[in-house]
Amino acid sequence: MQAIPVLAGPTGSGKTLLALRLGEELPLEVVSADATMVYRGLDIGTDKPTLEERGKVPHHLVDILDPSEALSVVRWVELAETAIADILARGGIPLVVGGTGYYIRALSQGLPTLPPPDPQVQEALWRELEERGLEALAAELYRMSPEDALRVDKNPRRLVRALEVVRRTGIPPARFPPRPPRFAYRKLVLWPERGWLFPKLEERAKRQFARGLVEEVKALLQRYPTMPTALQAIGYKEVVGYLRGEYGLEEALARDIQAVKAYARRQYTWFRREPGDVTYLPRGGEEAYLGFRDWLNLHFRL
Repeated sequence: MQAIPVLAGPTGSGKTLLALRLGEELPLEVVSADATMVYRGLDIGTDKPTLEERGKVPHHLVDILDPSEALSVVRWVELAETAIADILARGGIPLVVGGTGYYIRALSQGLPTLPPPDPQVQEALWRELEERGLEALAAELYRMSPEDALRVDKNPRRLVRALEVVRRTGIPPARFPPRPPRFAYRKLVLWPERGWLFPKLEERAKRQFARGLVEEVKALLQRYPTMPTALQAIGYKEVVGYLRGEYGLEEALARDIQAVKAYARRQYTWFRREPGDVTYLPRGGEEAYLGFRDWLNLHFRL
């Protein structure tokens, strides 16, 4: 089975820029494994590649949903596998790129064979979420399955689904056997030092605010006032609090920086345990580019 290259790593480590740079040199097409880039209108806060950049290097699974729509991991895997098969059929080279570890794990290791959702149980859990709060339910899941709690990453929809499965079956989702993946994968995980990454995360957050993140969120709220799951993403959620008068602009930025660093820490934890054929590249910037290019040449003759 032909192996598919995967470029993963924590947020801000340079995955998007590396893919764009290599995509201009090689016949690569990017299959995005980013849970927020799928949404139209979430551009500044996701550092989404521009239309011009995507015109030079084709991207799949970007701008495919409105923020009011939900995307399950099952559906994402189906879309990703379809995109990969289509790229291969045209003689192209698919490159999976992203930091949503759960998507990459499900794609490369296979989806768990979970029972179908039970709407009644989920409805009760949503009510419980409103009454008890996210932290309480997340703590409950952690006691039952730390692995699932890390995967869920306090995403309300994933949390409700995981607890629904546990309460109905007594078995955490992580313990259900997976179905075989459609393709084989070889992964390169960017692994820069935190002392290199965290200042860049701060700079990126400030740059996003300067580019108009507040205006972007304001426009999204006008179209989607019920605050869909997409607007719970890091950066967006913090700006929503500011727009609702819960705190000032400086605190919104500080909360954004704190949240993105915490997310990066969770990504380090997640990718440290990444199964399969994995190479870690402990460099950033130009050295990461050279290391990634050498890795592609070594394993894929590109």
